[in-house]
Amino acid sequence: MSPSRLGGLVLAAALTCRAAVMALDVGAIAPDFAMPTLEGRKFSLAEAQKSHTAVVVLFISTICPYSNYYNDLIRDMSADFAKKGVAFVGINSGTLETAEEARVHAREHGHTFDIIKDPDTRIAELLDARRTPEAYLLDSSGTLRYRGRIASKISSPDLQSAIEALLEGRPVRPSQTKAFGCAIARR
Repeated sequence: MSPSRLGGLVLAAALTCRAAVMALDVGAIAPDFAMPTLEGRKFSLAEAQKSHTAVVVLFISTICPYSNYYNDLIRDMSADFAKKGVAFVGINSGTLETAEEARVHAREHGHTFDIIKDPDTRIAELLDARRTPEAYLLDSSGTLRYRGRIASKISSPDLQSAIEALLEGRPVRPSQTKAFGCAIARR
């Protein structure tokens, strides 16, 4: 085998392994992350899991029309499910929006849940998030129970149904849906 062909095979294998390691599948334990929120508080996923029945990690954007379409629904769901011990945390990944723009956007839309600015897309990489909006539902042990869209255009309440199933002790079905929206820009 030629050195160039061998090098190509090694590179292909490395990329395949990287993709396999990075994908967070339903049933897997989510890696911990801790970063300051837009309001200057410390957010730790591990701490949120200890003090809540479930945690919803939402990748959101101020400029993505798909993400903005769900602003009211996200606001209402986070308030309703907070009463049942479910924490929401928004992640604004990338450099297309500033922390101040994200802060103003959150205030304008009544988002009272924690929001983290993730300019280097570290959290997006950890969870393999690709779109805004994209939701991750974790139980109190950090196990990913649902990944995908907030709701479909035909009003299928995917995230809401997943949270309700988790709170009621039922299997989450479907446990994964395709998230539609704007790509999270990587460097």
